[in-house]
Amino acid sequence: MKKTIILSLLAVVIAACGNKENAQSIDKMIETKNVKALQEKKAALQGEITKIEEALATLDVKKEEALVSVMTVKDTIFNHYLDIQGSVDTKENILVQPEFSGTLTSLTVKAGQKVSKGQILGRVDDGGMSQQLASAENQYNLAKTTFERQKNLWDKKIGSEIQYLQAQTQMISAQKSVAQIKAQLAKTVIRAPFTGTIDEVFVEKGEVVAPSPQGLMRIVNLSNMYVSTTVPETYIGKLKVGDQVDVFLSSLNKTYKGKVRQVGNFINPNNRSFGIEVGLPNPDNLLRPNQVAKLKIIDYTNKKAVVVPTNVVQEDGEGNKFIFTVTGSNGKTGTAKKVIVTVGKSSDNVTEILSGLSSEDIIVTEGVNNISDGMKLNF
Repeated sequence: MKKTIILSLLAVVIAACGNKENAQSIDKMIETKNVKALQEKKAALQGEITKIEEALATLDVKKEEALVSVMTVKDTIFNHYLDIQGSVDTKENILVQPEFSGTLTSLTVKAGQKVSKGQILGRVDDGGMSQQLASAENQYNLAKTTFERQKNLWDKKIGSEIQYLQAQTQMISAQKSVAQIKAQLAKTVIRAPFTGTIDEVFVEKGEVVAPSPQGLMRIVNLSNMYVSTTVPETYIGKLKVGDQVDVFLSSLNKTYKGKVRQVGNFINPNNRSFGIEVGLPNPDNLLRPNQVAKLKIIDYTNKKAVVVPTNVVQEDGEGNKFIFTVTGSNGKTGTAKKVIVTVGKSSDNVTEILSGLSSEDIIVTEGVNNISDGMKLNF
């Protein structure tokens, strides 16, 4: 291209010279073997060619310059994450079951109502146990009075020991009967097993109820949420209780900070993984059981790492990873230099550089595909 331009301009110069009045034709000079005239013509043309070459040299330099973006590499903390999917859950999410079968005589709660641990939710007809309890208590009171009188006599050495023991046994037996009936009667009262919210009620007052897969109602406590998932066995020893975890819920478009609260001790032989639980705060009460969560767990940390944007790392024909750095920088210009590097782990669009780069090195971040080693750079 350069030679073509030179020849074209040379032709223009020659043409210009030929148009001059009284100019002698080069062909005529050659024909007449006018050496002196030819030398003079050569000197004149040589001066013009020198100007052309200088101009072309300037144009070529401009063409070999590239506009790029750069950044200065700094030591920083680099974290690599294990990305896995899990499910939100809570330990306090149950279907309330009746302990006693019968007619539901009372239902004191409704869906959405907050309840406290031990609060009465409803009652089941006791089937006459209240009368049985009253009768048993009368028998116990009689047995107790009989025993106390027999004991007074025995203390005064009146009566036989067998009479004393029989009275004592009858009293204890009556007492146990009362306690047993009270325990059965307590099962007719349905109480909240923990503090929470009634999510759904499946029955109505007057229905005959019994333990069933559906239950009477669902009670949920959203203050003790966690995410459960499984992790490949290769991460044994890398995860421990207390490790911080970023939990992203796409349904809420929100990230929560959680901590590993339990690490499984059993490897599932089917998928070679173990379970973990990550505790989650729920201050705004937006978490729900069975929500899908994406977990980012730190499995590697370098507290003094050199990292670069992943897209600036390139590979040459020999399989070497390289980065373009800037040498001779004066703040606005510099020269591109190809540097072979050894890369480590990548995470969040940045890559760890193990060797080849140092802190304070200047690297090219944009325009890397349009430059080559030794090219002048503008930034």
